[in-house]
Amino acid sequence: MSVMSSPVEFLELLAREAAAVEFEGPLVAARAAGLPADRIAELERAKTVALRVRALLERRRRRESELSGLYDTVSDLAGLRDLDDVLRAIVHRARHLLGADVAYMTLNDAERGDTYMRVTDGSVSARFQQLRLPMGAGLGGLVAQSGAPYVTANYPQDERFHHTREIDAGVGEEGLVAILGVPLRLGSTSIGVLYAANRSARPFAREEVALLLSLAAHAAVAIDTARLLAETQAALAELSAANTTIRAHSSSVERAAAAHDRMTALVLRGGGVEDVTAAVTDVLGGSLLALDAEGRRLARVGEIDEPDRTDIVEAVAASRTEGRSVRRGALWYAAVVAGAENLGALVLHPEDELADADQRILERAALVTALLLLFRRTVAEAEGRVRGELLDDLIARPLRDTDALRSRARRLGVDLDAPHVLVAVGEDAIAATGSARQRVLSWATTYASARGGLAAARDGRVALMLPGQDAGGSARAVSRDLARITGRPVTAGASGPSTGPASLATAFREADRCLTALGALGRAGQGASTVELGFVGLLLGTVDGGGDADVRRFLTSTLGPVIEYDARRGTALVRTLEAYFGVGGSLARAAEQLHVHVNTVTQRLERVGQLLGADWQRPERALEVQLALRLHRLRTAEV
Repeated sequence: MSVMSSPVEFLELLAREAAAVEFEGPLVAARAAGLPADRIAELERAKTVALRVRALLERRRRRESELSGLYDTVSDLAGLRDLDDVLRAIVHRARHLLGADVAYMTLNDAERGDTYMRVTDGSVSARFQQLRLPMGAGLGGLVAQSGAPYVTANYPQDERFHHTREIDAGVGEEGLVAILGVPLRLGSTSIGVLYAANRSARPFAREEVALLLSLAAHAAVAIDTARLLAETQAALAELSAANTTIRAHSSSVERAAAAHDRMTALVLRGGGVEDVTAAVTDVLGGSLLALDAEGRRLARVGEIDEPDRTDIVEAVAASRTEGRSVRRGALWYAAVVAGAENLGALVLHPEDELADADQRILERAALVTALLLLFRRTVAEAEGRVRGELLDDLIARPLRDTDALRSRARRLGVDLDAPHVLVAVGEDAIAATGSARQRVLSWATTYASARGGLAAARDGRVALMLPGQDAGGSARAVSRDLARITGRPVTAGASGPSTGPASLATAFREADRCLTALGALGRAGQGASTVELGFVGLLLGTVDGGGDADVRRFLTSTLGPVIEYDARRGTALVRTLEAYFGVGGSLARAAEQLHVHVNTVTQRLERVGQLLGADWQRPERALEVQLALRLHRLRTAEV
């Protein structure tokens, strides 16, 4: 027997890790050499032992590879944090370790009661990748339901499983034949299934089942770890958000406390609405507008446009109804109310979104504003009463203790020895209701006080004592401004200037007579002084009961035909008479003033004589004509 046909050759084959088919070589050579049967039997035994050794070494190498693969898998999974990365790594490793065509994983859906395809590796079918398996259906559904591994060498023909059209269609489209599925278990709970599959029929060895089970066990732990990590991260995020919310709330509470303290201090030290608006914007930022009940601006901080009146009314009504601030677009409105009385509104344009605590700051500011407005009103009413009582005493007769009156005036900031004008406001400014009467008096008190003067109600009229020397200008200003408040024309008569307490009563009577004269002259709704009306005003002011009817009768009887003639013919007889009397009866100077020829003046005067009678130039008659001309001019004058 040659060396090549000895059992040693099998050792050499083992040493070089020859393929199994090569172990037939020594037997073929021995038979060809004609070795005896006992030697061939010995070689057969040697071959069998060598193949067993080769198989053992192969299993050990394979086991070593599997253990190395498992170790690498555990290392990979330990470094992953994202759940999707964990699942993809598990499926890819399963396909690699088992040398399968496809590996995939399904996870159980507790809400729907089935198991669904979560991750695939090596799959080419979209339908297969979207499969959902009812519990107990197909191989995967059975594994998910039972929690035990299942394997089949030829799934389409295996009758052990409950086949469904959807599952079989997906498996068929993927081309899978041999399938191995093992459960993913956490303790006694199955959370899904891990699969390895081939597109050809072949059985899976027990070692492969054990390997996939080991991988599934690691995978389940990794999945749970990733889930716990995700839950922990979510919990930390929630805690962080909660902490942020708590800090923001704490900051809001601190701002609210600071604003409360600041506004309380404002009230205690007698601050105004301007101080409140400044405090709110310091705390909340943005711009703030304070409005009164009529929508007029009380104070403004920052650049903010005044909203439309309709928007203000609607928003304030909503704020009063809801009992809190309301948002309209970019603006926040807080009604300023005292009981059922509307005092105004605060309109805020914030830089940032307002938290609940910030809204409370705005609402607290509205409450403080209401308190300040009520306090200001109370003080104004009290001061108005004091000022009114002083003026009433000054214009009353007889005048008592002028030194005491001077002392009272000084405490109110009024110097009675400085020039003052007296203004009397007519009854046309005061409606029948007491509220309107009070409103006019309140306005007059504020108007006079702001100018260092006094105001009071007197005999159904309102009297104002104002510093200055322009009686007519003061009367017109009062008439104009009060008309805006009342919405109707206001007549105001004035006199003065007057200096010293003793002269004020006389000045008021003159202002009152001027007021009466304006009515008699048909100039209601205007303002003028006794100086501007001249002797006619004084004369009319002393007439008792005649009024406008007497003036009209006098004008009609004295100058009526001339006035009517001018109106009908478009002539200038009245103007010619005024010019004639104005130059002392000189025809030439009258013609020069009228820019006409002397003959024209003569002709016009002749026409006057025809209308009034030939005696119109007699002294007593001429005086009446001149008085009528003066009355006519005052009645038609525009002030």
